[in-house]
Amino acid sequence: MLIEGIFAAIPTPFYPDERVYYRKLEANMARYSRTLLAGVVVLGSTGEAPLLSDDEQAQVLRIAAEATAPEKVLLAGVGRESVRGTLELAEVAAKARYDAVLVRPPSYYGSMRKAEAQLHYFRSVADRSPLPVVLYNVPHCVPQEIPVEVVAELAHHPRIIGIKDSAGDVERIRRQVELTREVRKRTVPVTPIFEAVTGRMLTPEAPQEGSFVAASDLAGGQAVATPPVASQIKTRSKEVGFQVLCGNASVVLDAIEAGASGGILAFAAFAPEACQEIYMAWKDHDLKLARSKQERIADPNRRIVGELGIGALKYACDFNGYFGGHPRSPLTAPSRQIKDEIEMLLSGIRS
Repeated sequence: MLIEGIFAAIPTPFYPDERVYYRKLEANMARYSRTLLAGVVVLGSTGEAPLLSDDEQAQVLRIAAEATAPEKVLLAGVGRESVRGTLELAEVAAKARYDAVLVRPPSYYGSMRKAEAQLHYFRSVADRSPLPVVLYNVPHCVPQEIPVEVVAELAHHPRIIGIKDSAGDVERIRRQVELTREVRKRTVPVTPIFEAVTGRMLTPEAPQEGSFVAASDLAGGQAVATPPVASQIKTRSKEVGFQVLCGNASVVLDAIEAGASGGILAFAAFAPEACQEIYMAWKDHDLKLARSKQERIADPNRRIVGELGIGALKYACDFNGYFGGHPRSPLTAPSRQIKDEIEMLLSGIRS
């Protein structure tokens, strides 16, 4: 499967009493579907996945998938502490018709810092996963990185197709690209203009009656089911190797220049167009424009996503017209002073 371009790592909206606000999740997914994003990641670290129950995670995966346009690549965060738990959630994602799963390393036991333990974990997951696996290196959430040498070895597994690396280290991105360059390529279907073809695009399926609520229907509270659309897409083939994606919006251009195939970005949850403009300018070989677009979001990303965290990110979503809502305890909402700062940082970045 092709994983190329800009993906939004999305939040999970909550009511003030911390229940999941599923209808706002639907509205967000419908809006992301109208952008030029390549796809969306559900239940990543931005989605507060560790704070959700098993039932909530299953519901979030199902509802988000039903509300997303079939041409968007959907990745599900399924990483848990055990192989068994990770595979159980991967099965849920497969039933909801996701395209791949995003898997972080376990972190509770210190022994998992060892390379052989990580190799065993990821191989055990990939051997039995119903969906292709994308590794997830997220050192600001998990107290150990996936060593580059481990990534290079795992890249040879036929079910492990890429990595999201959120370390913010462009040299690490470059090394992963170089060390996985010789991995055997896979032949994948793409559109006539070489964009990703998803399983949901090829085999569309009718949502359950009343399961999708369009943003325009939120006020009235009327559920609207959409009919299935017959697939008439034409495809061609493309050779794809191991795909490295950047997880830090402040350095995404440098990462792409270093060989990354795109970015999975929390900043794109509230400013998808600003992130997409970087990638499109780079694709058009206008590096000067791409650099100016990168510089525009670098500091806001460092402050909002890197320093202030989930509560600030969710307020940024609210400010830019997406539904963020309250974070779930023990995470906290930003103060009025911080909200004013976020508004200032995003005054010229409205998506």
